[in-house]
Amino acid sequence: MLAARRAGLVLPALLVLSLFSILLACLVGSISLGFSDLAQAALELWHAHPSSLAASVLDLRLSRALTGFITGSTLALSGVMMQALLRNPLADPYVLGISGGASVGALATILFYGAFWMVDLAAFAGAVAVALLLFALAYRDLRGSGSSDGSAPILLLTGVIVASGCGALITLMLSIAPDSRLRGMVFWMIGDLSNTQSRYLPWLIGAAVFWFAMRNARAINITAMHADNASSLGVNVGRLRQCLFLCSALLTASAVSTAGSIGFVGLIIPHACRFALGPDHRLLIPAATLTGGSFLVLADMIARTVVAPQQLPVGVITAMIGVPVFLLQLHQLRRR
Repeated sequence: MLAARRAGLVLPALLVLSLFSILLACLVGSISLGFSDLAQAALELWHAHPSSLAASVLDLRLSRALTGFITGSTLALSGVMMQALLRNPLADPYVLGISGGASVGALATILFYGAFWMVDLAAFAGAVAVALLLFALAYRDLRGSGSSDGSAPILLLTGVIVASGCGALITLMLSIAPDSRLRGMVFWMIGDLSNTQSRYLPWLIGAAVFWFAMRNARAINITAMHADNASSLGVNVGRLRQCLFLCSALLTASAVSTAGSIGFVGLIIPHACRFALGPDHRLLIPAATLTGGSFLVLADMIARTVVAPQQLPVGVITAMIGVPVFLLQLHQLRRR
């Protein structure tokens, strides 16, 4: 009863924060919009007749804010699922090298002068290819409980080795890339929302995985708290771990192919929500999803306004915020 009341207070507040962050991102920029301008521009967009400058600006900012929100949400949700899978609070969406596969695909396309739409497709294909490779290599280990059987360290080690191979390919491409392509490749690796486009696929993937996560939140709790006895409590641990891996990989592929390798969102947001709200995944999953989206929207707003008209990669802002926040979280956990 207490947990339900707590969720009834926290989740609406986080939903309001999410809407406020998107609204603020639409208002703030090198060209400021007032509430009256925003209302008129929204009316023009609703009728599909964006004739004014305010409507054009709102269209661009709203599209970017929504893309940032779904990217941050998927990264945070992926971080929650990866930490549950590996039973390691230091795990994040990139720990198994899936983002490395996306980077190899995207940078290869940029290097060989592929079209813009091909970059996102190649990044998604590279991430999925690495995820399938990891799944094939660690299939037997994923069927274990991940606690006393030692399967989680083996899976983690496999991911680290695959990530190292992807890192070598990335270094090779950066070393031979011409100067005209090098800047774009570096920006993509850092993580940037400036050239993103609104797409429905990340929303569909995010909604589907969120539904799965909430449906299995109780089983994730049991596995996290009683890993050795979860099977006797009615949880198919092997299938749950396989699904967690595949869902986390799909979320990571979607986020990285949309905005590049934006760091720290999938690490600090689950930590912060778990520290503030507790380890119950029935509350942790929606809280981290909403908080991750709001965090990235606000970070992107800072990235495009702090040195306007020049824009910074949003990955720089998330790293500058993420490092001290994570160190503070570690300090607080040590005191506890």
